[in-house]
Amino acid sequence: MSNTNQQPPAPNGAHHELGNGKKHILINAFDMSTVGHLSPGQWKNPVDKSATKRRLDYWIELAKLLERGGVNALFLADTYGGYDTYEGSVDNCIRRAAQWPITDPTIPISAMAAVTKNLSFAITASTSFEPPYLLAKRFSTLDHFTQGRIGWNIVTSWKKSAFKAIGLDNPIEHDERYRQADEYLRVLYKLWESSWSPTALSPDPANDSYVDPAQVRTINHKGRYFSLDAKHIVDPSPQRTPFLFQAGTSSAGSDFAATHAEAIFVSGHSPSVLRPKIDAIRALAAQKGRDPRSIKVFATFTPIVADTDELAQEKLKELKKYASTIGGLVLVSGWTGIDLSKLPLDKEISKEDSVEAHKVTSILDNFTTASTEHPRWTPRLVAEHAAIGGLGPVSVGSPQTVADELERWVKEADVDGFNIGYVTTPGTFEEVVDLLIPELRRRGVYPELPDPSEEPVTAREKIYGKGQNGLRDDHEGSRYKYHRYQEDPPYKSEEEGQA
Repeated sequence: MSNTNQQPPAPNGAHHELGNGKKHILINAFDMSTVGHLSPGQWKNPVDKSATKRRLDYWIELAKLLERGGVNALFLADTYGGYDTYEGSVDNCIRRAAQWPITDPTIPISAMAAVTKNLSFAITASTSFEPPYLLAKRFSTLDHFTQGRIGWNIVTSWKKSAFKAIGLDNPIEHDERYRQADEYLRVLYKLWESSWSPTALSPDPANDSYVDPAQVRTINHKGRYFSLDAKHIVDPSPQRTPFLFQAGTSSAGSDFAATHAEAIFVSGHSPSVLRPKIDAIRALAAQKGRDPRSIKVFATFTPIVADTDELAQEKLKELKKYASTIGGLVLVSGWTGIDLSKLPLDKEISKEDSVEAHKVTSILDNFTTASTEHPRWTPRLVAEHAAIGGLGPVSVGSPQTVADELERWVKEADVDGFNIGYVTTPGTFEEVVDLLIPELRRRGVYPELPDPSEEPVTAREKIYGKGQNGLRDDHEGSRYKYHRYQEDPPYKSEEEGQA
């Protein structure tokens, strides 16, 4: 049976210090079950193996590599439907392998868990396309099979093509998606935290009883968006609720993150652009009674590392030979709602250019907000960035140069870690494990590998400290724990309320 006993969280929500007064940098590897993730076109590069992701051995070998480096987690993006804003067609998305084709990220997790002890896994899944009950069962299963090393990157879906694929003509309006997602999370907390007593699973061979049914509560939820009358069908897993990531820094997304996220995934090409958004989320979290430092912030970051700065620049030149500029523009056009094929190359991009209603608002902000590094965004500049690195900064240099840049971002943007994007795979991740992480360890900002004799910890314990398997007491989901739970009254519309 799962051990759900918890100890007090680390002071100030801080993740581990290394005994030297320095907070360590958290590093996730950022991948996707597709050929062209954030650097489309590299499948043509002889050293790249992204076209082999439909083979299980790709994922097994990647997990072994990340485990060897002591990487915190493998963070897997996902999407539903193709990008069809560029030229008003999905053809170039398909032709350039710009996040197409794509397989299900949950399937390889068990195989990777079987060959690792410490690596965590964070999987992107949407609140828009399936009932909460189904997602609850899947993530409880994954948390069992990984022994508590699973996280969920919560997204609300926006692609018109994805909604059409499930029979809906139009996506849900942006802020409405987040209202729906808030209720979705509350249904999940009820299933994960409220349905099973900690002592429900109590095998009693003499009485032919494995689970005490009196200790498995039926959840009777009648909300605005979801109705449920069921017991959770999976017994409590090591974490009960998976470690919760959330991507999105729009106004609605920030409020959702401040309520539900334990970590947020942000993207921007400048720390000065991200810092106000991060400060705002932490301030919102404090208003909601949470320790603002307990929310960990991961920024997208793509390194190109070699033994010297000169060799790294040579590597960049080689990578550019294979980059798909159009593939990059397909992705950015989809994210921002701007058909970049229609704009003059040197026109400054503005939010008014975004005529597509369905997009990622926070990414549109990133590509239309000026900074010292990028005083004005044009299609020409976007094309240069989109083909290699996509969503965030690309740092090219020796381990020392790239480590300096990581530390600058930690200081200036107030991030806690990074989702490391790749240009080639596994090449970029090999550079991180063999060159960059050793440099960070020399600086005292990255932990040594765990002692093999120690018991592995859960994804949440890696962030908050040993003993914190479950949600912190200041997290919204903690009020749904079994012994605190009270069922919400049924939802009534305004008309019903006035009747």
